[in-house]
Amino acid sequence: METTTVNNEATEIRCQEKSRGGLSYEVILAEPAPNVAVPKRPVTPGKNVSVEEIEQKLKAAEERRISLEARKMAEISIKLAKVEEATRKKDEITNEFITQTKEQLENKMETHVEKREAIISDMKEKLKIHAQEIEKTRETLEQQKANEQKAIEEKLKTAQALRDENIKKMLNRLKEHNTIKIAEIKTQNNQLENQKLEEKARIIENKLFTAEQNREKELLKKIEKAQKLERRAEVVRQNKAQTQDMDGQQSPIASSG
Repeated sequence: METTTVNNEATEIRCQEKSRGGLSYEVILAEPAPNVAVPKRPVTPGKNVSVEEIEQKLKAAEERRISLEARKMAEISIKLAKVEEATRKKDEITNEFITQTKEQLENKMETHVEKREAIISDMKEKLKIHAQEIEKTRETLEQQKANEQKAIEEKLKTAQALRDENIKKMLNRLKEHNTIKIAEIKTQNNQLENQKLEEKARIIENKLFTAEQNREKELLKKIEKAQKLERRAEVVRQNKAQTQDMDGQQSPIASSG
């Protein structure tokens, strides 16, 4: 915007310019106020200010305005260059920090994965040893059961042989007695022997049954413990697989960034 005021006594030229950045300024090329006493050029009596003189003053004002604007633009350019340099340095520091942080995280993740794999390997080895111990215990129990069964059978055979031998001796001693008496005695002896043998058999069977139940409970406890360890190892393997998938997804993102 330009405002020009022409008087016979004084000339005031005001130029107002607003730059693109929002900066406005005003250049006054004459007396700023009519009340201030400023030396004036002598005016030729009877002669007014000509249009040519006004144009020269306007041209000079325009040149000063352009010079002032150029100087301000140069200052703004210098400030912008400083801001850009500061921004560039800040970006470099930020990128360096991001790179260092990423490297530290990758190193920590690699160490964590190695430790986790070592733990999983150790757990697998322990599970393998535990399974071998369970198998050995089962074989031992099976062998003990077979031995006990064999021993019971041998005892029953021996008891039967002794019973038969005793009956035979008793029959030989009682040959002179009445046949009915002998039969009664034989029957009674058989019943007593059978009762004793049945009682012994029940006791042995109860012991075997109790031993079998205890063995099965122990095996169930060991199998349950082994299953828990296996489930825990499976969870660790799944977490490892998920972590590897996440690492694989993050690597392309980091590369593109």
